[in-house]
Amino acid sequence: MGIYNSNSPWFATSLVNNRYLDILEIRPIPASMDDKKVTIPSQYTHRPDLMAYDLYQDFKLWWVFAQRNMDVIQDPIYDFVPGVEIYIPKAAQLRQKLGL
Repeated sequence: MGIYNSNSPWFATSLVNNRYLDILEIRPIPASMDDKKVTIPSQYTHRPDLMAYDLYQDFKLWWVFAQRNMDVIQDPIYDFVPGVEIYIPKAAQLRQKLGL
């Protein structure tokens, strides 16, 4: 494993020669029956980190929204706009999946 914390999108990506990150190893966030469908509110325009903090008390989990909603969010910042409907994993289930 790499040198990143378990809340990082690069956690599963290994190091090459103990110096460089290898090709990104995607950390899938699988769909769950308990996921909540929400419409991104205007206060979070281009700020998935703020929404992650409000929902999970951890701004570093911003990448979860893009991974869970790959069909809707191509760019995790600029596609994060009001009116877009996304699925949000429950905090407890997300922490369990990520090992937090």
